[in-house]
Amino acid sequence: MDSQALMILIAAVVLAIVVFGVYAYVMRRRREQLRHRFGPEYDRTLAQAGDPARADAILAKRLDRVDRFKLRPLSREQADSFAREWQRVQGRFVDDPDAAVSEADQLVERVMASCGYPTDDFDRLADDVSVDHPHVVENYRTARALMARRASGEVQTEELRQAVVNYRALFNDLLEVEKPHHQRRAS
Repeated sequence: MDSQALMILIAAVVLAIVVFGVYAYVMRRRREQLRHRFGPEYDRTLAQAGDPARADAILAKRLDRVDRFKLRPLSREQADSFAREWQRVQGRFVDDPDAAVSEADQLVERVMASCGYPTDDFDRLADDVSVDHPHVVENYRTARALMARRASGEVQTEELRQAVVNYRALFNDLLEVEKPHHQRRAS
């Protein structure tokens, strides 16, 4: 092998190492951004996906999907109206916990629809909501699971109370009227 061929080979190896290093850095940085952005939702997705690369792809796809929505913050009037309705629902819990939980579920869904989330598929909706509300989306999933059990009569009053508390966590997050949805990727 002559010296020119050896230099080309060494340059190719160095270039490959540099390209691999840059790729590894970019992927690690992306993973850190997703982990920071999604918080506990990242860990949940990682547990379901089984490996970090798949979890990253799932969450990146989720971000892209939600970025295409025309999400909008609630107006002050909408937020105030929903807050009054929530107070009524919460007050009803004492006399009729079952109906109050059902109304809480419907109210949270109406708020999400008012913000621009498509509400036709619960699992997709929970994933979509996790983009802007990653710290409370698990509350929503828990409340919905209790709602499903409620239909079969397996839920006690304390669990119904917990469902209302879980719905309230997401509800309160959704009522933030000044939250700029367009800063989603600014992590």
